[in-house]
Amino acid sequence: MSKILIKNIKGLVQYGEDMPIARVGRDMQHLPILENAYLAIEDNIIVAYGAMNEWEGITDWRNIEVIDAEGKYVLPAFCDSHTHIVFAKSREEEFVDRIKGLTYEEIALKGGGILNSARRLAEKSEDELFEEALIRVKKVMATGTGAIEIKSGYGLSLEAELKMLRVIKRLKEALPIAVKATFLGAHAFPTEFKENHRGYIDLIINEMLPKIEKEKLADYIDVFCERNYFSLEEMEEILIAGKKHGLIPKVHVNQFSVMGGISKAIELGALSVDHLEEISDEDIDAIKHSECMPTLLPSCSHFISIPFGNARKLIEAGLPVALASDFNPGTTPTGNLQVVFSLACIKMKLTPEEAINALTLNAAYAMGINETHGSITLGKSGNVIITNEIPSLAYIPYAFGENHIERLIS
Repeated sequence: MSKILIKNIKGLVQYGEDMPIARVGRDMQHLPILENAYLAIEDNIIVAYGAMNEWEGITDWRNIEVIDAEGKYVLPAFCDSHTHIVFAKSREEEFVDRIKGLTYEEIALKGGGILNSARRLAEKSEDELFEEALIRVKKVMATGTGAIEIKSGYGLSLEAELKMLRVIKRLKEALPIAVKATFLGAHAFPTEFKENHRGYIDLIINEMLPKIEKEKLADYIDVFCERNYFSLEEMEEILIAGKKHGLIPKVHVNQFSVMGGISKAIELGALSVDHLEEISDEDIDAIKHSECMPTLLPSCSHFISIPFGNARKLIEAGLPVALASDFNPGTTPTGNLQVVFSLACIKMKLTPEEAINALTLNAAYAMGINETHGSITLGKSGNVIITNEIPSLAYIPYAFGENHIERLIS
């Protein structure tokens, strides 16, 4: 049995019982913090917390690790509900193309983007992909990520999509943090199906999905619903098929255009709708009447110079917001959620309290793990982060060039 006692905590953040499953609208400003606190964890489960003057007798002192967190904050670990962290190679040449003025869509049309990653991934073995992804995940853990969703989508063939999902399954088994797998075969149309959309959709539905279900390789199904990618009707057909194989929808929508994807995804039971750089009043109304989590990806907007999602409009409409990294080799080559935290405050005008809610409680909901993650609550995962000595929580997004996490407990 492993036992950890963290004492003299400057501020125990996002703590309490009877926590909401998510914080919405103005309530996103609410962030409970207990000063001068302790936290006890046994076998990675939170078993006690409270004020330091109440801590005596809360645990058996034998075989226990004691951590003195004087001057430091303790938070539930960040949850990253949208990543593409399994990939074959970086794409810095496209970064240079964008500097020279090419848009994301222009790069894709000349053979770059997702298809570029797919070509490279086909050349790599499962073992190589696993070892490289494991290194990346450990790096993001060092910056505070304690739960992560990982998508396929750089395979775009039966063999390569299954290879990616098997890598994600191995990561689940190898890592001490929660990992969720998302099947994103509908990320782009491979070159050989460019003029035969029906053929590729049939491949996804008739060959990929049955094998994914048989091997239990995915929790969610995703579709990139966007002009030049998958239409609304194509997304609907693929999501319906995925649900028949036990997969819950989580979709890419409204990155460049409003196509009705949000309403349709919600109609089909999407747990989250992600990107939302473009959004209409009709989209907001659809989310209002749903249990779907709008998830924004500010580091993607920053890196490819597209609009930032309108977090303030969503919150003022009484909606929740989650934040995620979108870590991928083409449009967001970082999984550091402290960077996301800072961008959300600077570019989206979220307060630090709103951003922490978006990275913990609401992000856990977007991953489907809110019963075990996202808050300091008795019986939940002891997956927490201890900051360095910092003057306030606002210092994290303020001093954006530093890693403010001393330790992730997992």
